Amino acid sequence: EGMTKQLGQQVVVVSKPGAGGGIGYKYVQARKPDGYSMVLSSNSISTGYHSGMMPFDHSAFDALAKVCVEFPVVALRADAPIGNLKDMVAFARRNPGKLRIGSTSIGSHMHLTAVAFSNDNAIEVTLVPFATTGHVSSLLGGHIDAVVTLPGSVSQHVKGGMLKVVGVLASAREPVFAEVPTAIEQGFAFQSDLWRGIHLPKGTPPAILARLEEAVRTTVNSAEFRQLGEKIGYLPAYLAPEPFARLVATEDAAIARVMARAGLRTTTP
Repeated sequence: EGMTKQLGQQVVVVSKPGAGGGIGYKYVQARKPDGYSMVLSSNSISTGYHSGMMPFDHSAFDALAKVCVEFPVVALRADAPIGNLKDMVAFARRNPGKLRIGSTSIGSHMHLTAVAFSNDNAIEVTLVPFATTGHVSSLLGGHIDAVVTLPGSVSQHVKGGMLKVVGVLASAREPVFAEVPTAIEQGFAFQSDLWRGIHLPKGTPPAILARLEEAVRTTVNSAEFRQLGEKIGYLPAYLAPEPFARLVATEDAAIARVMARAGLRTTTP
């Protein structure tokens, strides 16, 4: 709403799900670079490319701004004999392959976060990616032992006493679970923020990018945007075009390494 007020325009949202975000990225990348088409991007701009879901990478777009972040959390059943990430890693080392960790689909940010955390800590676990949100119901049913997921997927179950969160795999604490320390606070040099931003077709005129960037910045810094985030589970995190583009490029290289190690990368180094 804040952005449309700034521009004096209405925004039409076109949903193009599928292929790990690849369908939406392809749709916008093929549009005329006139400022009227943009894509709500995320780390999937890299996972989609390196998994072969789309034939181009982030350089096929103009980066406009990062707008928010969401933090992956590790949740277990409330009665699990694991109280923190150190307990979980210790259990996995004592019992190679026994710990079953669920996530969303193969190659998703949650799945790759679980892969990366396991690799970084040299633990052997059984990763169980689900095509939909079945990872949480499977955890509740005792079919898996833990999940790496976004807070909104488990917050009600935590409030109801059925699940507990033992760590936040991110750069800061998750406000929904403010009492739960991050992996870094627990002694693990690891974070895997899920960022969301806006990209436009490559070659969008600078004057148009500047106007759009101003509108996005105003919106992200507004009280309304912050309050909406508190309701649905994101933190405003504005980043201007140039530093945002550098962040995407840096993370793209890291994601490529993780995917290669997991056998999910189709692109060549």
